[in-house]
Amino acid sequence: MKVAIIGAGNMGMAFAKSFIQYDLVKKEDLFLIEKNSDRAEALRLEKAGVVIDTISSKIGEYDLIILSVKPQDFPSLQDELRAVIQPKQLVLSIMAGISIEKIISSLNHPLVVRAMPNTPALLGMGMTAFSAAGDITLSQLKKVENLINSTGRAVFLEDESLLDAVTALSGSGPAYFFYLVKAMIEAGKKMGFEESMSSLLVKQTMLGSFHLINNAEKSLDELIKAVASKGGTTEAALKRFEEGLLAQNLQEGIFAAQKRATELSK
Repeated sequence: MKVAIIGAGNMGMAFAKSFIQYDLVKKEDLFLIEKNSDRAEALRLEKAGVVIDTISSKIGEYDLIILSVKPQDFPSLQDELRAVIQPKQLVLSIMAGISIEKIISSLNHPLVVRAMPNTPALLGMGMTAFSAAGDITLSQLKKVENLINSTGRAVFLEDESLLDAVTALSGSGPAYFFYLVKAMIEAGKKMGFEESMSSLLVKQTMLGSFHLINNAEKSLDELIKAVASKGGTTEAALKRFEEGLLAQNLQEGIFAAQKRATELSK
């Protein structure tokens, strides 16, 4: 496919690099529109693709247009894009909080797919959920899904409204893990470890725990029980977590993120 990406920031380039890595798009068929002049020049030096800093009629030559700008920047470019977009082009939006209906209306264009990736896509280990407008055919959807899968894993949601929950759960999810890891590292420092040692202990623990979740034929409750012997150290920590309503507060934070995502989509 020939792909144009409007907004060549971290997420836009995560998609671009995955497409190239898996030979889904050739560099000469990758069109990058980046308004930041320093960023655009850096991309030219990297020979990341065909790089320009403004929307032009050349966009009409590409099979897929990826909208990877900040949601607040979309209104400023929608008129320019509407003027050059072609009837058969697919549009993939990875902008948070802007609905398919709003994009269709803004661009006067019915072929829109909306996706919510997360930052591990930068390493090809992302989790992306996506929904599509009713006019998108199964063949077109499969082409888009194939591209998204190159950044990690993808799931299709028939109900677009669930993308707000995806935004809260997996879209924002990496920050929750980073937050917990940071708190654990800080605890280690307070117990007397140098930051580098505390960081090693926590990060390797998180990595090993992830692989146990994925590979052990046990539920999460069973895995917890296997570590938390009665009257032991782990049980003491878990009891304190429960007293502080850690699980409830974490869930309420995720619900708050979902509520905010819904507000932004209106």
